[in-house]
Amino acid sequence: MIGTNRLNSTEDFTAALFRELRMIQPGVDDLAFYEFRYALENYFPDQGWESIVLIPNFEIEQMVEDRRFYESIEHKPKIGDRIVLDRKIFHLNQVLFAGLASNQYSVEWVKNLFYFDVRGFFFVPRNTYFTQDVLTHLRGKPYQIFKQKQRQLDRYQGVGYLDFMKANEEIDHAFIECIQRVIEAKGTPILITLAGPTAAGKTEITERLLAEFHKKGQKITSIEVDNFLLDREIREDKPMGKESTHFDIFINSLEEILKGNKIQIPRYDFVYGTSSHDLRGNLKPGCSSIEVEPADIIFMEGNFPFHIDEISRLIGIKVVYLTDDPIRLKRKWKRDIDYRKKYDPAYFLNRYFKTQFLRADEIYRPLMAVSEMVVDTTGAALWVSAEIRDLLS
Repeated sequence: MIGTNRLNSTEDFTAALFRELRMIQPGVDDLAFYEFRYALENYFPDQGWESIVLIPNFEIEQMVEDRRFYESIEHKPKIGDRIVLDRKIFHLNQVLFAGLASNQYSVEWVKNLFYFDVRGFFFVPRNTYFTQDVLTHLRGKPYQIFKQKQRQLDRYQGVGYLDFMKANEEIDHAFIECIQRVIEAKGTPILITLAGPTAAGKTEITERLLAEFHKKGQKITSIEVDNFLLDREIREDKPMGKESTHFDIFINSLEEILKGNKIQIPRYDFVYGTSSHDLRGNLKPGCSSIEVEPADIIFMEGNFPFHIDEISRLIGIKVVYLTDDPIRLKRKWKRDIDYRKKYDPAYFLNRYFKTQFLRADEIYRPLMAVSEMVVDTTGAALWVSAEIRDLLS
């Protein structure tokens, strides 16, 4: 272990850290120094900043790539009746603050491993989505590239959908056009999966796709995968898949709608985290199902792992719609905290910190490695598989 360099006072420490964080996150420039000091006081160690013992760089690098670290994070640790930041997240941030203020962690090294969320006032590890397996599957380069306009959102503390949509205009237009061409080549009826991390913009882009195909006179519908989730308290730590959903209902519903039959699917309450159906697949008293009519084009929206054989065989086009973690966190601040008022803020931070790595490992990277299309809105790049390249050529 290595110790911090002592600074002359808490004020000196705060000023030094303020300078360093401004180089890591441009949004820190929008804080007055006294506002920054207020936020930092939440992390003040009982024995002062000089008591923080730094962790060697390589140990931090190993930690943030270890599933066990994320699995050990608690969603709702409490002091008294108040939910607080998980102690491991809290301590990691103290260490990073101390290392930056004392110049023992470089800005470049920290930026490479973490992003800093100003509103949450904490560091979150960066996830790599385009692994070598993904790049190999997608032939190593994008099909189309555009200007990366999401960079305009870097300093925002929360991102509303209108700003998000404007930043993604070009890539979204290219994606919609590409989907239209692929469907023309493959024919209908066709089932399309649109998966991606939370707050990536899946719901909104699906609505726009539906509108485009409606203009062409095709009958369109969508099936939101999250409606098949089990109650939150039952599935809390289970990955998205057979054990976290009404799987048998899910498979049967897809098979039936592709045969041209109307289906009844569960309804999930996102506020209370409960399903309309019990574990046996029966409708609960006082609840109602969602009725879905058959259509030419059926969108399966959500994060179900479509590489599972029972699902994969039914899907005509597999899409991952991806937005990088920092922007999605800003979207969730605006959507889930400001508008939906869905979570306690400390629970929200603990959950986001924990689940992004686990979901990327369990769901998104495996899906990207078998998908026909990946829409990277942050990188403003459209990626397609060899099969789709051939169809579009």
